[in-house]
Amino acid sequence: MKLATLRTPDGTRAVRLDGDVHVDLGHPDLGALFARADWRTEAATASGPTYPVEGADFAPVVPNPSKIICVGHNYTNHIKEMGRDLPSYPTLFPKFADTLLGAGDDVVKPAETDALDWEVELTVVIGKEVRRADERQAADAIAGFTVMNDISVRDWQFRTIEWTQGKIWERTTPVGPYVVTPDEVGGVRPALKVSTVVDGRVMQQDDTGTLLFDPVFLVRYISTVITLRPGDIIATGTPAGVGNARDPKVFLLPGQTVVTEIDGLGACSNKVVEG
Repeated sequence: MKLATLRTPDGTRAVRLDGDVHVDLGHPDLGALFARADWRTEAATASGPTYPVEGADFAPVVPNPSKIICVGHNYTNHIKEMGRDLPSYPTLFPKFADTLLGAGDDVVKPAETDALDWEVELTVVIGKEVRRADERQAADAIAGFTVMNDISVRDWQFRTIEWTQGKIWERTTPVGPYVVTPDEVGGVRPALKVSTVVDGRVMQQDDTGTLLFDPVFLVRYISTVITLRPGDIIATGTPAGVGNARDPKVFLLPGQTVVTEIDGLGACSNKVVEG
């Protein structure tokens, strides 16, 4: 299934893609849907009002997750381009719900930076509460996958050895358009092509099969630290090709369009506008 949260005149609605329409699932967003123990059955069988796919206004797939955990240094090529050794453990940092945008929303360039960078990321959405998960529990907790552009404010990110301040700028993180269930993309360890294109120029290309720490491992690892709840988001890291690692460096400018895409999941297409 492909599931989304749409903005409608009556507020946000959780929907299922069904041909050329989105079917209302009876919940205000996917976070509310995933909180239901039988959400898979509900999502597959719901027959509520429909909305056309054409012109759909996508909200963040989960507008208010209880937590967003991001992973750094998780593709071999990206680690090498940043001049670092392969890690023994995942590098984790948080985001917050205020950072999130819909898949087609504008990205407002912060006035405080000229170092706005792109990062396409395979993103896990949690569909079941889990703590200290084993392999089976971790796999079962994955509701599906979506696309995130972990847009980063590089000059603020590298002011200190701790990255958070460069990763949590308000309304800079597109996520969506759909949460796609694992059965549609080859399971809970999918090997999917990922890419970033800026104004028609390919900046990133890789395959999620080359992740050092795969989605199931990450659910196990993170759930050891903290309870993962329905609707929580785990961004699994970005491949090589970020602007900050180029020589000379290249960053996003107002007027440009950045498209982050993952095969089978869809794309976030976002125009950068002046702050």
